[in-house]
Amino acid sequence: MEENKPSLELDLFEDNVAMQNTIMAHANELLDTLLDFKELMFYYSSAIREIRTKLEILDTEFELKYQRNPISSIQSRLKSQVSIMEKMNRKGWEITCENIEEKLNDIAGIRVICSYVDDIYRIADALISQDDIELIGKKDYIANPKPSGYRSLHLIVSVPVYFTQSVKRVKAEIQIRTIAMDFWASLEHQIKYKKQINDPQSIASQLKTCADVISYTDVMMQNIRKQLDDEQPEQSELDKIYEKLKKFDVPLGE
Repeated sequence: MEENKPSLELDLFEDNVAMQNTIMAHANELLDTLLDFKELMFYYSSAIREIRTKLEILDTEFELKYQRNPISSIQSRLKSQVSIMEKMNRKGWEITCENIEEKLNDIAGIRVICSYVDDIYRIADALISQDDIELIGKKDYIANPKPSGYRSLHLIVSVPVYFTQSVKRVKAEIQIRTIAMDFWASLEHQIKYKKQINDPQSIASQLKTCADVISYTDVMMQNIRKQLDDEQPEQSELDKIYEKLKKFDVPLGE
């Protein structure tokens, strides 16, 4: 028995080393996957910054020319890891960085809030007409609202992001809507995800009515603005000078 003891200890030692090597290999593979995902999220975060900059430049250019900002605010978000996994599982897709990048279009999300409906199309047209922006998809829920009453213009675009040694095209979803449309969508989202609704059909009907009223209000506000623009009196030479001087007060960014 004593003669077999060193051999048994050697076998146990070798098994332990093999187990440690296996654990280390799995840990290394997991870390590589996590780092790849981190890098992928960096790409999408960078795309958001690129698009935000383009939108801010368009807004400032419009203010310089017309003394009015078409963009009220810009919001952005990166889809969470949990949301990504849930969507990939729901679609039956294997969760890999390659599949995430290929199949999901809304990891990088930008929401643009405009004052008027015509500003939505003006900003969208100006953005997608830029040489480095590729339009992948477009859904106009303003011209064709969803049955719920939801209205917004959705664009799927890809934008080049420049790094030290490479250029990578990254996809992003841009939603452009008016202040009123955003107000409705925010409240509808809160109501939609409440746990218990006693009369969902009644709630849906009321929300649709609210959406129609908001749409009508958007149209009326735009018409009022156009009417006021059309009724502007002929400017004197002094007024024209003042208008030009006002352009010096427009902040040009940091």
